Amino acid sequence: MLNHLTTESVNPASDVIDQCSAEEIVRLIHQDDLKVAQAISLVTPAIATAVERIAEALRAGGRLVYIGAGTSGRLGVLDASECPPTFNTDPGQVIGIIAGGNGALTRAIEGAEDDPAAAEIDLKAIGFGAADVLVGIASSGRTPYVIGGLGWARKINATTIGVVCNSPSEIDAWADILIAPIVGPEIISGSTRMKAGTATKMVLNMLSTGAMIRIGKTYGNLMVDLKATNSKLVIRARRIVARLTGRDEAAATELIDQAGGEVKTAIVMHHRNVAADQARQLLLASGGHLRKVIG
Repeated sequence: MLNHLTTESVNPASDVIDQCSAEEIVRLIHQDDLKVAQAISLVTPAIATAVERIAEALRAGGRLVYIGAGTSGRLGVLDASECPPTFNTDPGQVIGIIAGGNGALTRAIEGAEDDPAAAEIDLKAIGFGAADVLVGIASSGRTPYVIGGLGWARKINATTIGVVCNSPSEIDAWADILIAPIVGPEIISGSTRMKAGTATKMVLNMLSTGAMIRIGKTYGNLMVDLKATNSKLVIRARRIVARLTGRDEAAATELIDQAGGEVKTAIVMHHRNVAADQARQLLLASGGHLRKVIG
């Protein structure tokens, strides 16, 4: 059943890679990786459609949920876990589900990807509903666990998005929006953690970041909704406020403190000359879009 999959075929460029020097191996991998960005460029319209659909769902109180097995599942969990510190999202707004549960993040769980019914159980466990968006990730395009999740999501009228690296694929029939960057055979045959994994990471970056921009989580290219959870982010928050208010960093720090650590609130307090509570109300009325409040 795997013989027809591009991701399982043999790459002629690396058929004697075991005889190569370390430098030759690295060059081969690098040359192969250059194909990934080109593959992504061919599917940007589908990615853009997905971004808009996800943004619509988030605005309406829905969630973005990734589901996958193995490398695909790990990449979904990774992208979801990066959203709270980057965009100050609620941890339940973007969720990653991996076949076999959290234990599968660091070790293989035998047979987990082959159980389509388990996906329905896992989605029900988080209260997945019609207002949510499910992104099914499977490089092969045939993972039963992912197909089971997409099938159930469709049954309850939720939006389904498929991210695959083969075309055609079995997932095509279960995705309202299909994103299929075809990166070709891997340097190590079937090792989809390589080009397919890189392509998947690029797509997920675009989906979450694009949707967050659309719902007002940035001002220009500044992450004004960041959550300052470590010293690096504290410094970044201070610099953003200083840049957008014209204050020095000491005054910016004082403003952030008055805003309860909220970067957007601090910036609105400065530009509109209001207290923190009033700044929050202005942001709420604008749907969280800082530019709508300060211009």
